[in-house]
Amino acid sequence: MNRFEGVNVLLTGAASGIGRATALRLAAEGAAVFGVDLSGSGLRETADSLPPGPGRLHTHVADVCDESAVVDAVACAARELGGIDVLVNVAGVHRTTPIDRLTAEDLRHLFSVNVVGTALFCREALRHLPDGEGVIVNVASSSATHGNPYMSAYSASKGAVLAFSLCLASEVAHRRIRVVPVSPGTVATPLTARPDMLPSDLDTSYYQRIRAPFGAAGPEQIAGVIAFAASPDAGYLTGAEIRADGGSHI
Repeated sequence: MNRFEGVNVLLTGAASGIGRATALRLAAEGAAVFGVDLSGSGLRETADSLPPGPGRLHTHVADVCDESAVVDAVACAARELGGIDVLVNVAGVHRTTPIDRLTAEDLRHLFSVNVVGTALFCREALRHLPDGEGVIVNVASSSATHGNPYMSAYSASKGAVLAFSLCLASEVAHRRIRVVPVSPGTVATPLTARPDMLPSDLDTSYYQRIRAPFGAAGPEQIAGVIAFAASPDAGYLTGAEIRADGGSHI
């Protein structure tokens, strides 16, 4: 399929996990992708993984929490690609925060990356997205709407991403620009494989009980959902969350 042939995509979080898988998927379908991430080495690995095909990948190192860096990244994307048709916000961070250990710094970091970064990229990209065809896909989380222990701060940040996306969809509907939040469940990525993801002294039995019937997703499976949401196949879909959690919250 070449659903994205001739389509210019700005993608954050392209250095690993879901972001890398999405960059490769969209490029494989013909997109010109401008991948942004804080990790230059990760972006190089993504570029090295790009298979032969119709798509291409540009990379750009930037901190999504830095407003001036976001403004510059979006301007560079529009210049390098010759325009922006689709924005995909994948960049995000996760911290386990039992309530008795929660700090203001935890909250600031989670909201800065997950919420502020997403909102700033939306603001800047909307100056370029074409009326009638532009698409924004923001990655939220099933944690935005379902309670999980030790994840109150992360869940709150992703809840904010979801609420922001739904409101933005209403705000830009007059331009017929679609905004679709995608909420993955458990995904096997370097982020979730970190040894400090769940400190050893915590009760982790909950996580054994909520295993999705289909198991943890691979990044490529979520990339497929994102590709659908950004494609003409989802042309009548906006302001509605797509929850891809393998049935963990049926």
